[in-house]
Amino acid sequence: MNRNLWLLAICQGLFLTNNVTFIAINGLVGLALAPLGWMATLPVMGYVVGGALSTGIVARTQKRFGRKTSFQLGLLVAVLSALLCCYAAYSRNFWLLVTATVVAGYYNANAQLYRFAAAELALPAFREKAVSLVMAGGLIGAIAGPNLAAGTRTLTAVPFAGAYLALAGVALLAMALLAFMQFPPAPPQHATSGGRPLREIMRQPVFIVAAAAGALGFGVMNLLMAATPIAMQVCGLPFSDAALVLEWHVIGMFAPGFFTGHLIKRFGTLSIMAIGLALNVTCVVIALSGVELHQFLAALFLLGVGWNFLFTGATTLALTAYRPEEKDKAQGALNFCVFAVLALSSLASGVLVTTQGWTLLNLGSLLPLGLTGVALAWLALRGRRRITA
Repeated sequence: MNRNLWLLAICQGLFLTNNVTFIAINGLVGLALAPLGWMATLPVMGYVVGGALSTGIVARTQKRFGRKTSFQLGLLVAVLSALLCCYAAYSRNFWLLVTATVVAGYYNANAQLYRFAAAELALPAFREKAVSLVMAGGLIGAIAGPNLAAGTRTLTAVPFAGAYLALAGVALLAMALLAFMQFPPAPPQHATSGGRPLREIMRQPVFIVAAAAGALGFGVMNLLMAATPIAMQVCGLPFSDAALVLEWHVIGMFAPGFFTGHLIKRFGTLSIMAIGLALNVTCVVIALSGVELHQFLAALFLLGVGWNFLFTGATTLALTAYRPEEKDKAQGALNFCVFAVLALSSLASGVLVTTQGWTLLNLGSLLPLGLTGVALAWLALRGRRRITA
């Protein structure tokens, strides 16, 4: 670890503070303002749809202006969109809230590249550990996000408006930290214009599996996490319990970052991803066993750990699929896959939990988990055949 990696880890934590707070409150604010109940998670969906729509723009700004300037632009959008969310809550304008979260998606798309930037700040032999340790910075979000949502819930006359104001301050803090960071210079323009066509990069089995596992794993995590505050409210549990569950969920997401890189180095990327998949299935089994606080807590914690193994593994796998001069378009394509699945899962989360219930929501999540297992098995078999050939 060096100074730049530590600062990037803190920025990752502040980014996750934004994400966790959005997840904790947007569904509830949406439920209070939406014309129909099933629209409750549209503000959550707006955040990831905005991210999907921004991936191409972010790839171009990263290429033209470099990591630092592009990340700063993302944080500026985060400040402005948080203030717009606050105004939407005050004016009780549901569609303005959705619009504001779509705009905030630009920050989401930018900050999703922190993990790739981490690999560039370390020596090649330590890329896995750099990615894992920077993602461990999300522990800041695990503690700060739910507590920020709970602590600022009644800060103003309008519930949760104070949380949006606090998020603007969080983004300003991240901008200050980024001012002290230095990223490696971008390759010369003649080098960045080369590389293989994106279609050729995306046809590689390793890219297909990295994109599928990263997107489906993230989609299932988002499907269950976004629905949890609403499901717990329906079950009569107070918001303080939902904040506690989300806190331990995000701890599960990022605490393993201190050792996931070591595990990948020792046991291999696909093995750790398979363990992550098994933990996600265990999460569903526990969630189906009941709706008491301890069951929500255990299920969401295991969901977080499983996501960490799957997503860190998918990111590490993706690093082998492209060359340095291809990074912007390849990373943009990977993030678009993630955001596209997240958009679907965010909408499905609100629709299923408000119309079909928590049980059917969990049963439905077994389908994408099964597809992830098939993808991992396919790549593992291809590797074995290549060795024995």
